[in-house]
Amino acid sequence: MTSASFLIAAAAGMLASLLAGRASARLWLGTFLGSAIAAGAAAVWVLAGGDEWDWSSTFLIGGEPLHLRLDAISAFFLVLLCVIGGTGAVYGHEYWSDHAHPRSARAGRVWWSVLGLSLGLVLLTSNGLHFLIAWELFTLSAYFLITLDRRRLEVRAAGWLYLGASHAAVLALFAFFTTLAARTGSWELGPMREHAELAPLFWLALFGFGLKAGLFPLHIWLPAAHANAPSHVSAILSGVTIKLGVYGLVRFSGWLPLPIGMGWAVTALGVISAVLGVAFALGQHDLKRLLAYHSVENIGIILIGLGFALVTVEHGEPAWGRLALAGGLLHVWNHGLFKSLLFFGAGSVLHATGTREMSQLGGLWRSMPWTTGLFALGAAAIAGLPPLNGFVSEWLIYLGLFGASISHGPSAWAAIPSAILLGVTGALALACFAKVCGVVFLGAPRSPAAVHAHECGKSMRGAMLVLAGACATIGLAPVLFWPSRRSVGSGSALIGRD
Repeated sequence: MTSASFLIAAAAGMLASLLAGRASARLWLGTFLGSAIAAGAAAVWVLAGGDEWDWSSTFLIGGEPLHLRLDAISAFFLVLLCVIGGTGAVYGHEYWSDHAHPRSARAGRVWWSVLGLSLGLVLLTSNGLHFLIAWELFTLSAYFLITLDRRRLEVRAAGWLYLGASHAAVLALFAFFTTLAARTGSWELGPMREHAELAPLFWLALFGFGLKAGLFPLHIWLPAAHANAPSHVSAILSGVTIKLGVYGLVRFSGWLPLPIGMGWAVTALGVISAVLGVAFALGQHDLKRLLAYHSVENIGIILIGLGFALVTVEHGEPAWGRLALAGGLLHVWNHGLFKSLLFFGAGSVLHATGTREMSQLGGLWRSMPWTTGLFALGAAAIAGLPPLNGFVSEWLIYLGLFGASISHGPSAWAAIPSAILLGVTGALALACFAKVCGVVFLGAPRSPAAVHAHECGKSMRGAMLVLAGACATIGLAPVLFWPSRRSVGSGSALIGRD
């Protein structure tokens, strides 16, 4: 009953925020934060060992009863949505205010509420038809958020590219869910491992969810969309929406029979995404575009953990897969936190100087000490340096890979090159962010905009402080978050398929 009451309060608050979005910015912010806190409380309750929530409606939508379920996997991703959605709302209250953007601020609040509601429905629904409806709704709301400043040509181009790529993913997922429904006789979703004939369908799921996640080489939409969106929108795109692709892969790799070699394919794609993502980031001069390529890199790191877990299960060595899976799942949270912090920091720089070009910046530490310190903390976290959260999740992945490497089993053939290339990725990420921090914040100002830069206000600074605190907490006390990770690992069935 506890999780149900929290979810009812969250739904009521979200609907109220939709109505308030066109009216009062403060009223909208209060109702949105209230709904995020309520939904987050329900998710934490489930992760802490509380009863899962399962509800079916008596009415029909599209001929199907609405079936919602909050289990450990849904709750794990819902916590991230609530944290990034809530801090993004606080940040956007100042960053994209009515005063600075009178033509688009109100629409931005409405679409932010629609995005939060639709993302929540994707995580909760247990019906394939309603999953597709919620997925399309979040795709459209993200498009309108990306193009809030649609007077600029590059923003419109980025929006159309995002929309085109997203609908290619929708077509693949439509084929996936309709075929599932045709083969099983129902739109209802759940474990289907006894249907061996469904195994080839997972390739469709890998394409559809991989495209949404920005997996290389399906990432073509991601750099432009994340760079040209408002910075709080970039944060939720990178921190949450691309994780819906990871959610789909985790969910259906546990529910479906998998084709032979799927774990090897996911691991290989993860390694390629990690290495090439950070390599492309090194060559960028646009601060937000550089951060966007690091999203590709970190999705790769997550999929190394998930893919290697599947490899170990396929070869009967799940012990090492459990560690890699733990690291991959924890990195879902960690990347959402430090990447949102970095996009908030980049937004603060853009807000103060009007430019994303790093060659036009420099010397900002004098006028923007808060932004400098918080961005540096996020940079250390994304580079995997202790004692921050990025180190913990990457170290867990390393432990799984190292363990398999010395066991001399079949999984070692995946573990050894993955560990080496993951190390290369970490070294390149450290070099990249050392460059970024030096060029943007240190040295002398290289333009009048950098000379006259100013620190951001309390709302933007407060949102960054919350995320920085979360990064430090997970890094210093990771044991506090282990029960939630263990619940998700068990619920995913990735480690129980042997």
